[in-house]
Amino acid sequence: MSSNALNSQMLDTKGRAVGGTEHSWCRAVLGGTGIAVLAILSSKNPDISRLRNALHQLQNSHPILRSRLHYNPSANDFYFVSSPSPFIQIKSFNHSTTSSILENFYNQENQNVSPLHPILEHELNQNAWNNSHPNHPSFSTKHDIFFASIYALPGARWVLVLRLHASACDRTTAVSLLRELLTLMGAVEEETGSQQGQKEIMMNKGEVSLAIEDLIPKGKVKKTLWARGVDMLGYSVNSLRLTNLKFKDAKSPRSTQVVRLLISPDDTERILAGCKARGIKLCGALGAAGLIAAHSSKCRSDHQKKKYGVVTLTDCRSILEPPLSNHNFGFYHSAILNTHVIRGGEKLWELANKMYTAFTNYKSCNRHLSDMADLNFLMCRAIENPGLTSSSSLRTSLMSVFEDTVIDESNDQQKQVGLEDYMGCASAHGIAPSIAIFDTIRDGRLDCICVYPSPLHSREQMQELVDTMKCVLVDAGKNADENKS
Repeated sequence: MSSNALNSQMLDTKGRAVGGTEHSWCRAVLGGTGIAVLAILSSKNPDISRLRNALHQLQNSHPILRSRLHYNPSANDFYFVSSPSPFIQIKSFNHSTTSSILENFYNQENQNVSPLHPILEHELNQNAWNNSHPNHPSFSTKHDIFFASIYALPGARWVLVLRLHASACDRTTAVSLLRELLTLMGAVEEETGSQQGQKEIMMNKGEVSLAIEDLIPKGKVKKTLWARGVDMLGYSVNSLRLTNLKFKDAKSPRSTQVVRLLISPDDTERILAGCKARGIKLCGALGAAGLIAAHSSKCRSDHQKKKYGVVTLTDCRSILEPPLSNHNFGFYHSAILNTHVIRGGEKLWELANKMYTAFTNYKSCNRHLSDMADLNFLMCRAIENPGLTSSSSLRTSLMSVFEDTVIDESNDQQKQVGLEDYMGCASAHGIAPSIAIFDTIRDGRLDCICVYPSPLHSREQMQELVDTMKCVLVDAGKNADENKS
């Protein structure tokens, strides 16, 4: 499609060009990163018609969900082009197909885990966008960004999976998407056809929300050319000095795998109390536990100094101009990269306080906004030149955490649709950290979905790391009153 034709189509359908952060995800998704998945385990037979209506209502309410990503080869850029009407279709997998997916997982890993886990991993590795590059043999310039699938399980249970392109779905979007879907599915009364039609007409007038770069308050990203050059050089040089987890296989094709970290409500309460007593958020404790666990696996003896990188993702919606709500779907997170030297023998609370303070200092200086363009630029350059990274691994840091934890309590809506469990995360086998942590406190219990690239890291290796993190967190919670800092 020519640039003029695409611009004309955008004007007719309320579209826009992607922003800088969105563009970096469009580039990264070609290699696998940027696939966001929400998987829901239900004990009730899904009403496909009602589910389809609910998904269509979501698309009507959120124009980005009824958009398609268009690639313009002549401009080497991507565009959201919004459809005037919802179009998502639900793909169904019968018991036989689902059983094949489960058997392959259990035969290889021999793990007694919920069937939700292998289905999540399966969907994380379904890349509908890997042919959006001119060099791909099946090159296409137009792609949906929102997919839905249902998997039938033995025992009259089902898994509903929503898969989205990360440029349209950060963690806040995923959380709101789940809650809005449950509200729509759990509604007792349905709208009449005329009411629904009026709602669709009203919703179709909406436009895709602006990119995060277009909503940053004036002055927040101001940086001289010299300062930008120094910062980019600093990020580049420091990245070469960061310590990675040991790579198991850096040559074979990669996929995304997941391990789950679950902590009992009592231990979770103690950990949160320790955080509250020190005026820090859970992300500080999770990051500290990750560094302690990684260093213990890297250096069996103490006092071997290593420098690690930790990325903290923060939701910018409330500080944009105008401010956005959690119901503004899209990607509105920014990243802060901090480096920390670990010698061995660190105590969790002392390290957690240090890490959280470093993060908040960067945030108070607006580094999450002023460095956004630099990090996006470096991300794209690394994708173009993987050999610049260690073992061509495209690891950006040891781990990533979110500043704020998702809090979720069971409610009547969840019971009404038979919700038993759910898992949500995004893939990490393209350019990403070695382990990305998606944390939720569900009914008082800490539940972390930990995502990593395989076979760069093995499941056994990452399970050991997560188990060590759990021990560190639980032990620190039991001693939360000691050595307050």
